[in-house]
Amino acid sequence: MTKKNNILLFIGIVVLIFFAFKPTKSYEFAVLKYNGGGDWYANPSAVPNLVKFCNSNLNTSINETVKEVDVSSIELFNYPFVHMTGHGNVVFNTQEAQNLRKYLLAGGFLHISDNYGMDKFIRTELKKVFPELELIELPFNHEIYHQKYDFENGLPKIHEHDSQAPQGFGLEYEGRIICFYDFESDLGDGWEDEAVHNDSKEARTKALQMGANIVQYIFMGQ
Repeated sequence: MTKKNNILLFIGIVVLIFFAFKPTKSYEFAVLKYNGGGDWYANPSAVPNLVKFCNSNLNTSINETVKEVDVSSIELFNYPFVHMTGHGNVVFNTQEAQNLRKYLLAGGFLHISDNYGMDKFIRTELKKVFPELELIELPFNHEIYHQKYDFENGLPKIHEHDSQAPQGFGLEYEGRIICFYDFESDLGDGWEDEAVHNDSKEARTKALQMGANIVQYIFMGQ
């Protein structure tokens, strides 16, 4: 075999190895469906826009088709990231609470964005899922605020409701944050199409950047 053929063979092997081991897995995100009358379907453009932003700015390969999944479904385990939002009541029955607990303990992640009016309900229902855990406010120096984008003062304030400071809470299990809850921030609203709320470009950018931090923290930061 000539030297030229040896070089071509070597290049061919390198190319084959590259494609054999190149990461091709594409993750899917979902919106959580729940009972109780709350509008789980609020902000339909939010998560798709977040996915597009992450794929463009974090070099992720998340499927841009965002699914809807019932809290009681075995399909929940297909999604590493599930987003939950709404303005009102949330109710988990025993089977739903157990299913959500198993999902989170198995490595899943729940992001909850209070769309104003959800707080008093979701806190009670999370107790059904993890009676032994408390939502803890994450300090401003927590890693989730300092991924690709730095948020020195914690969560950005996207919408005003009661003139309260935004707060980010977490459920921590054995050293891992399994749920992040944004309160008085409205991250989900900030991810929506511009025409929905007429938010400024700056506000929407901050919301998407914080959302990207959450995603990066889940996959790379913990």
